[in-house]
Amino acid sequence: MKLYKVGVMMISAEIVSTGTELLLGQSLNTNAQYLAEQLAALGIACYYQTTVGDNAERIRSVITHALERADMVITTGGLGPTMDDLTKEVVADLWKLELQMDAEELARIEAFFARRGKKMPENNKKQALLPAGAQKVPNAIGTAPGIIVEKGNKTIILLPGPPFEMQPMVETTVIPYLARKVGTEPTVLFSRVLKVVGPGESVIEDRLRDLLEHQSNPTIALLAKDAEVHVRFTARGHSQEAAKGCIHRLEQEVRQRLHPYVYGADDATLASVVGTLLRQQSKTLAIAESCTGGLIADQMTNIPGSSDYLLLGVTSYANRAKQEVLQVPATTLEQVGAVSAETALAMVRGVQALAGADAAVAVTGIAGPGGGTADKPVGLVYIAVRNGQEEIVKKIQTFGDRRTIKLKTAAAALDLLRGQLMANET
Repeated sequence: MKLYKVGVMMISAEIVSTGTELLLGQSLNTNAQYLAEQLAALGIACYYQTTVGDNAERIRSVITHALERADMVITTGGLGPTMDDLTKEVVADLWKLELQMDAEELARIEAFFARRGKKMPENNKKQALLPAGAQKVPNAIGTAPGIIVEKGNKTIILLPGPPFEMQPMVETTVIPYLARKVGTEPTVLFSRVLKVVGPGESVIEDRLRDLLEHQSNPTIALLAKDAEVHVRFTARGHSQEAAKGCIHRLEQEVRQRLHPYVYGADDATLASVVGTLLRQQSKTLAIAESCTGGLIADQMTNIPGSSDYLLLGVTSYANRAKQEVLQVPATTLEQVGAVSAETALAMVRGVQALAGADAAVAVTGIAGPGGGTADKPVGLVYIAVRNGQEEIVKKIQTFGDRRTIKLKTAAAALDLLRGQLMANET
């Protein structure tokens, strides 16, 4: 993402995430993503992010190099009560700052345990030790306070690792501190996400290239999510309404450029959008699945109230089930195979008739990793949709592992159904 100056002065920051569990892949580093978003929204450049294990020597080396590259270092993790929580001690030693017991913090931590009917363990006292001259970042949820220390023109901000503790601390204390540092007033951050299905991330980037290259407030980010791409707008304003207003015009421009692939925004899913269309049109739905193994029905039934329109879901995995349940002709399966346009159409007609539904969708394909041939490779899928007596069949070629192919197939099927239902409204 290209960053632009939004305050009086441009500063840079580096994010340092500590924790051996991050290096081992046992925990997902969502803290770095969150902090990077906040820095970008404030116009603070973040050119490096580093992850380091719970080792004092390596933490010291990483922070030392980070301070050479950036005006500010923000760390997460290593503020707990155990022996491998080392970040605060490393920073204090690096800058020759005495760790002093903060009586107010000690009382707060003792009260934290007292409220739970427990006595504070002796090792929790270390969390009340703060470097001399440090500014506290209050922690309203956990025991570890955050710390801001300054030396010359450099700043280190230490934050706890648990996201549910760290994020409120950032929003209540760190963001106002950073806003003052870059010469802006604390403002409201508002985000909105457009959800796109069909084109890939590179195609979307090409259509939005000039907007991405000249963004400021709001910012735009592209995020690949399973079978979709999300376009996230983030704006700052003196109120939520002001921030929303910053996004509105840009959102309309993006919607126009990506039409007809934007299916919804924010909490919307393809299943919820299809469900809304079915309800608005007072229509019922039946689903026949082969390669997706019931995934489409699962997504539809995740929507509260889906029993208003979803009548039936059939997972006809074997050819015998296709014949006996959905009345797919044996000759069709023998002559063109289960993965074919003809079979998809027979499936969608069969499930619609079986349920007596107004609309139906069917999928058949090869999810892999085996079973593919030169003529019918892994990832080949046929999707059929019936809306009343109108029907359409679509051939797609997907790629990825078995789970990815199933997700992409379900998304493509629901999107094809969405298109047919929307065409009915025009």
